[in-house]
Amino acid sequence: MTDDIDRAQAREAEMLSDALHNQAHRAGLSGKTPADSAEFCQARGCGEEIPDARRQKVPGVQFCVACQARREKRGNR
Repeated sequence: MTDDIDRAQAREAEMLSDALHNQAHRAGLSGKTPADSAEFCQARGCGEEIPDARRQKVPGVQFCVACQARREKRGNR
């Protein structure tokens, strides 16, 4: 039983990694590093600090989560 759970967790981690890679590729962030990320949100009028964890997970990120969600809702990437 534990083996099935371990395999399921490993597969889940693999799928998450693939999804993050695909999202970065679609957003044009392939090959970027956390150093390419903005420390503060670049959206006009926001300036919210972008957490280091987000900068590590989404190399090249320029917007905070809230502003990125608004941009995606409008169709901007």
